[in-house]
Amino acid sequence: MPADTLRAMRAARRRPRARTSAVALVLVLCAVALLCASLCVGSYSVPLSDVLRSLAGRGDAATDFIVLKVRLPRAVTAVAAGAAFGLSGAVFQTLIRNPLASPDVIGITSGASAAAVVAIVVFGLGGATVSGLAVAGALATALAIYLLAWRRGVTGYRLVLVGIGVAAGLSSIVSFLLTRADIYTAQQALLWLTGSLNGADWPLARALLLCLLPLLPAVCLAVRSLPVLGLGDDSATGLGVRVERSRLVLIGLAVCLAAVATAATGPVAFVAFLSGPVARRLVHGRGPALTLSALTGAVIMLGCDFAGQHLLGPTEFPVGVITGVLGAPGLLWLLARANRVGQGG
Repeated sequence: MPADTLRAMRAARRRPRARTSAVALVLVLCAVALLCASLCVGSYSVPLSDVLRSLAGRGDAATDFIVLKVRLPRAVTAVAAGAAFGLSGAVFQTLIRNPLASPDVIGITSGASAAAVVAIVVFGLGGATVSGLAVAGALATALAIYLLAWRRGVTGYRLVLVGIGVAAGLSSIVSFLLTRADIYTAQQALLWLTGSLNGADWPLARALLLCLLPLLPAVCLAVRSLPVLGLGDDSATGLGVRVERSRLVLIGLAVCLAAVATAATGPVAFVAFLSGPVARRLVHGRGPALTLSALTGAVIMLGCDFAGQHLLGPTEFPVGVITGVLGAPGLLWLLARANRVGQGG
């Protein structure tokens, strides 16, 4: 092969990598900037220099309490949960080859919500018990959706449609329980259903990080088969990939990511749904962009939480309200785009 052709091929391969690295760097800088803003801004403003001193262990007692005990666990929870939501949504959308296939659309977070509402309203539970039952509810719902969608394999649109139907049924259960509950209990359940970081503390942040510690390496190993699965079942089988086993492992890991994030923050709407399409748009649709999706989810969660706390007047809004406002136009845009390119069904 001529040397000029080889150089052109190498340059063509380097350009997408360079763009991906540049986008990742910009997203990291955005996340760091939002993290600093979250630690500095509040009813008691803290200069950035004092924040850095507290993080280095040289701050005074008052600043340490505000930065390390109140604001930092909330920011860490936002970053970890946003990254988990973003990565989960990107895995679902790439695996099923459908931009609508995210955990909050196909019923995974609805299962977590239904389990949490049952725990709060029926059994009067709270705290870590509700979070644990939310994880169990998400896993059970994912298993039910997979079994209902199975017809000698699982196809994308069947899984999406079955998931939407299951989500509608679970939403009806939640509505029924809320109408039967007293006002105080219904208020507790509704706050959890909205998705909020108000209750974030170090025990919650540590539990979320401990759950993500084994999940993230497992996802990194499992996604190696994702590009081959994207070629279609027949092509993947011909290349020696065990399609159903690989798909089941990837779906299970994506469900676990969404479940632990939902258990920590509640079903924050549209973070998993938007992160993947936004990340792929930033790199002009090259590949699944899983790392960029995780970074995008962290930026969306941090940015929306900061906006809900400080940018919309004296009333503090839960992060789920802000992401819901942003996500509705995103859903309409993706539906219109899918129909334009012939993927709308």
